[in-house]
Amino acid sequence: MLRRARRLVVAVIGGTVLALGVAMLVLPGPALLVIPLGLAILATEFVWARRLLKRVREQVRGPR
Repeated sequence: MLRRARRLVVAVIGGTVLALGVAMLVLPGPALLVIPLGLAILATEFVWARRLLKRVREQVRGPR
């Protein structure tokens, strides 16, 4: 029960931060900082977010 509640809280907070970051793509604001932050929050509980965050990090670092 407690684990489900934690996942729900993480999903709501991470989803909100991620949505704000996406909105900042067209609105003024640091979207390129907020989107990875939202993904990092979601990645604490969700594997899909962890994978997506890894891909974003690789894109930011560029080819080696």
